[in-house]
Amino acid sequence: MSRQFRRAGPGDIESLLKIDPVAEKDSCRREYIVRAVRAQECWVVCKADDPGVPLGYGCLDRSFFGEWFIPLVVVSSANRRSGVGRQIVSGLEHHVCAGKIFSSTNTSNLPMRQLLTNLGYRHSGTVENLDPGDPELIFVKFLSQARIDRDGF
Repeated sequence: MSRQFRRAGPGDIESLLKIDPVAEKDSCRREYIVRAVRAQECWVVCKADDPGVPLGYGCLDRSFFGEWFIPLVVVSSANRRSGVGRQIVSGLEHHVCAGKIFSSTNTSNLPMRQLLTNLGYRHSGTVENLDPGDPELIFVKFLSQARIDRDGF
């Protein structure tokens, strides 16, 4: 299946809310999604032949000590383990014009931890007490080295 990665627009908001299980219950998450789309900090992956139906989305901002940060990646339940998450994170990396990018996830979120590790992210720290009993793991990827390895310069 051919997919495309594009910036989310206001017309995507309802679809993003539908594929995000947290947004169903959490008004703060719904507000975050709306703000991210309006700030042009949200991108989606969709089928190339059906660009109006997001399979997943991710956000990219500079909220982490002024550094590029991926605060959220969500893949619809029907499209998990199909490469959508990888496409989102890789697509976000290409929008960064810096030597490094950060992301984070809860210790309990094994699929996201594996995704980040498989994409070359390294553990960079831990934050306790955000979610009781489930520390937040911070990851970093040094893009300049990754681009040197990939492109040969």
